[in-house]
Amino acid sequence: MAKDIQIASVKILEGVPLDRYSNYRIGGPARYFCDATNEEEIRAAVLFAREQKLPLFILGGGTNLLISDKGFQGVILKSSLMQLEAQGETVSVGAGVMVADLLKFTIEHSLSGLEWAGGLPGTVGGAVRGNAGAFRGEIKDRILSVESFDIQTLETISRDNVACKFGYRSSIFKEKDGREIILSAKIRLEKGDAAKIAAAIQEKINYRLERHPMEYPNIGSTFKNVDLNLVPKIWRDAVAKVVKVDPFPVVPTAYLISEAGLRGTQHGGAMVSQKHPNFIVNLGNATAADVEYLIGAVKERVYEKYGIRLEEEIQRV
Repeated sequence: MAKDIQIASVKILEGVPLDRYSNYRIGGPARYFCDATNEEEIRAAVLFAREQKLPLFILGGGTNLLISDKGFQGVILKSSLMQLEAQGETVSVGAGVMVADLLKFTIEHSLSGLEWAGGLPGTVGGAVRGNAGAFRGEIKDRILSVESFDIQTLETISRDNVACKFGYRSSIFKEKDGREIILSAKIRLEKGDAAKIAAAIQEKINYRLERHPMEYPNIGSTFKNVDLNLVPKIWRDAVAKVVKVDPFPVVPTAYLISEAGLRGTQHGGAMVSQKHPNFIVNLGNATAADVEYLIGAVKERVYEKYGIRLEEEIQRV
């Protein structure tokens, strides 16, 4: 049973079930849970974790996150920084803003440049951390600067785009593995036609609804697409027909999984999606252990067939 603890300026809950914060609807309880709405509350929660000598995990939208069935024996800090304002063609956005809400904002203000993100799940903070991308677009292409909070020095850091060290589904924030909490970002857009922007965003949403298993709880693509240069030469001709630019030539992992005969494979309440095999879906009663089993099975089979070691796109806690 969760109870409130007031520490300085922040409320901390104890024993909060984490399945409600995961798109997977999977996960045990957090020993402590804090929903921070400003930097002062983030600082207080960080100090609480430090004083208790407990690990700290930063939770965004729970859209690419596999939470253990045992939960988390530390402090879960949910980032709910919701700043969202435009100054001309520059948008300042808090890390806790959902990408979907940012896109609505761009339509309302006739700002173009993020249409590729239509249907992208999760928060802006998560998108920045993992340099989210789709349809040949990436968040790095629009970032002017990012502010973060260093949990060791307790300092606020501002970085320009170059200093963020964006790479394929990565950034300096991902490399630092939780040392810094993304607070906000400034995004550069251009004036456009609101109706055209809305139509382009909806087109991407419709594409996802048609091709992705949105009828089941999921956390998006389980594995990164495979750099064409990493595909053994013996298979290059066989995969040539499916190569796409994302943002460099890659082989869709969904194709490899399907060709390896794993489409529809089930274990417990989890299944390799029939619609999009790079998704492992929750059929209703899946556990984290069920998902882990399928991740291992997919990795093993794809390596056996293609000699390719799949790299996971998801995060664990």
